[in-house]
Amino acid sequence: MNYPALFCAVLAILSPHLQAQDCDWPQFRGPRGDGATRSTGLPLHWDEEHHVKWKTPIPGRAWSSPVIREQQIWLTTATEDGRVLSAVCVDRDSGKVLRHLKLFEVEKPQYCHPFNTYASPTPVVQGDRLYLTFGAPATACLDTRTGQILWSRRDFQCNHFRGPGSSPILHQGRLFLNFDGSDHQFVVALDAATGRTLWRRERSIDFNDLGPDGKPQLEGDYRKAFATCHLLETASGPILLSQGSKALYAYDPESGAELWRLEEHTSYSGSTRPVIGHGLIFLPSGFPSGQLLALRPGKRGDVLDARTNSLPGVQLEVVWKARRNVPKKPSLLLVDDLLFAVEDNGTATCWEALTGTVVWSQSIGGHYSASPLAAPGRLYFFSEEGKTTVLSPQRQFRKLAENQLGDGFMASPAVSGNALFLRSRTHLYRIEE
Repeated sequence: MNYPALFCAVLAILSPHLQAQDCDWPQFRGPRGDGATRSTGLPLHWDEEHHVKWKTPIPGRAWSSPVIREQQIWLTTATEDGRVLSAVCVDRDSGKVLRHLKLFEVEKPQYCHPFNTYASPTPVVQGDRLYLTFGAPATACLDTRTGQILWSRRDFQCNHFRGPGSSPILHQGRLFLNFDGSDHQFVVALDAATGRTLWRRERSIDFNDLGPDGKPQLEGDYRKAFATCHLLETASGPILLSQGSKALYAYDPESGAELWRLEEHTSYSGSTRPVIGHGLIFLPSGFPSGQLLALRPGKRGDVLDARTNSLPGVQLEVVWKARRNVPKKPSLLLVDDLLFAVEDNGTATCWEALTGTVVWSQSIGGHYSASPLAAPGRLYFFSEEGKTTVLSPQRQFRKLAENQLGDGFMASPAVSGNALFLRSRTHLYRIEE
């Protein structure tokens, strides 16, 4: 009998309070892809000696986040040179490594920037299927019961230039992946059951390698992106939001047709996953000094330059922009009518979601790549130095706690029940009071 699944089901039936717990964390940024959990009772204080239920070393070097399905926690990993690509399964309760699967060998790995890894995309788990990608070298589906590869794809051509970063997402039996490299930029939808390509859409703009002054610079970076797709539900059906380098695209998830496009000429290498609320899409535009954009979705055929804000006959609109303390790698949090973020160099900011008005902005120290977490009454920010700062999600800046662990966080957190699952550079922790 599957006791963890039964336990979660019984809790959901018996208690309205516990019904709000998230038992599974199936993808990058959680059940809804927005970095928010309904789980209550998450830990507030911890260190290496307190409230660490278990700590398990994870072999290899990888920044992918853990995903959780019932009793299993799955992570991807790779050797530092990128020659061996693997998946690791850890028992949720004990922290024991159940499987270490060496999935693929790569004879000649592409270059990967030292800040990145060969296993940075986060997998997605649904039922007894795990979908994982390492970018161009390999994408696969595993049977989580046996560890067997059910299908794999190794035919996508893409020079990741700095290494892979875009995580896959699932929607109605389709697996969506971004491939934005220095040579090719496209989006694909695969049949989740077979791995067959359902559609492939090339990016409609080639921004070349020209800087804002029109001169060639930063070879490859002006084409490169690391972002993860997101689904926007509308009255007329779902829309696939996909951020490439210097543009946000909206596609029909069924056919791959481009519906509308926002061009952002001053930024490149978008790396986050959008958040959605109040009829708006919120996303940072990327490097080197990007903007935070609040967009009103467009209609079919809309194309907007972010510098013009709105055009006659175009429904797509930049409602507001922010230029200061905008994150480049960590994604955003939307809590009620407030938008929260931590900039890469440690400044946390709260904006009014509808207007872009800065409510507060405060340095919390450290450097940040991991995306933050929102829980009832709490915001968690995880630094590259291993510090977790817990803030109150209110209009007044209030620090609730500051905790220190291990060797730093590059991966984003996962939640199951009232426990945090945190991947540091070398270990996976279960933190629970």
